[in-house]
Amino acid sequence: MGPATFHRLLAEHGTATAALAALPEVAAKAGVPKYKICPINIAEAELSQAQRLGLHPIWHGTPAYPPLLMETPDAPAFLWAKGKTSVLRKPSIAIIGARNASSLGTRMTYLLAEQLSEAGYTVVSGLARGIDASAHKASLKKGTIAVMAGGVDVVYPKENAQLYQDIPENGVIISEQPAGLAPQARNFPIRNRIVAGMTQATIVMEAAARSGSLITARQALDIGRDVMAVPGHPFDGRAAGCNFLLRDGATLVRSAKDVIEALSPIPETSLRATPAVSPAITVDTTALKPKSNRLVSDAILELLGASAVPEDVVIRDSGLPACTVSRSLVDLELQGRIERQPGGLLSKAN
Repeated sequence: MGPATFHRLLAEHGTATAALAALPEVAAKAGVPKYKICPINIAEAELSQAQRLGLHPIWHGTPAYPPLLMETPDAPAFLWAKGKTSVLRKPSIAIIGARNASSLGTRMTYLLAEQLSEAGYTVVSGLARGIDASAHKASLKKGTIAVMAGGVDVVYPKENAQLYQDIPENGVIISEQPAGLAPQARNFPIRNRIVAGMTQATIVMEAAARSGSLITARQALDIGRDVMAVPGHPFDGRAAGCNFLLRDGATLVRSAKDVIEALSPIPETSLRATPAVSPAITVDTTALKPKSNRLVSDAILELLGASAVPEDVVIRDSGLPACTVSRSLVDLELQGRIERQPGGLLSKAN
């Protein structure tokens, strides 16, 4: 089940036991007949395997769970963690951007992450090459958080193997995916909502006009978090996304001072407070209003045809939160109405 179903079932039934008992009926109404609950021995085997690998489960509603992430409507039921989980409770800022980053972009990222880390913020990113890697390297000493799209035990990309080994010494690597799962294209937008949800602000550093970084920025905006961007040259395609964000109202970042001045300090002891709602980008709020599952599915199907398209394009063109689209895509796939092609591409089923 997805996180929305998880939270709804617990709210409606009170306990996990009662919620699991109701799950087959919920699945039948969603068009999935003869649904069977995961056997307890399989769940226990997954838990044991992860613990043998040195991974720790962090359950929603417990003190170790990232406080700001807990406030989001689609927060994961639990996270797998490797490293020092105490950093998850510290004030944090996401720094994301291009994989094919420029030399100037990686230098700027390193300086910005280093200064924010020294100022007491934990830097969060996705352990990708380019901007992500530079942000993690600069904040290793104070502790950084890497959010993975695959299992916590899967090193991706391989070129960041040393960084993967270094992060748990003072920071932590987390994921909601099971141990051993290789990263898949469809899981990156899902992963990005965690990056946006657990941080006070998201800073975009070098992002193309159509990139996963802009999806993360939109997710941050959807939940009322600050979105910031570093400007770039108009002729550089890697700066187009950042310049679009700035045009639409994102906070301009030239140094860590700009970031710190734009944010209201939040003491560690009060992180459970409701996050500030000061969206940095102006958007059509009608696109953020709740829609029924049927309406969402119909909107997605209208965007798909016989020719396969990337999932992030579907999310962008739908104008809906990435988590909503991702859940509907899973439902449509289970119903046999869409097909996933190699490379994470989507098309209508024949």
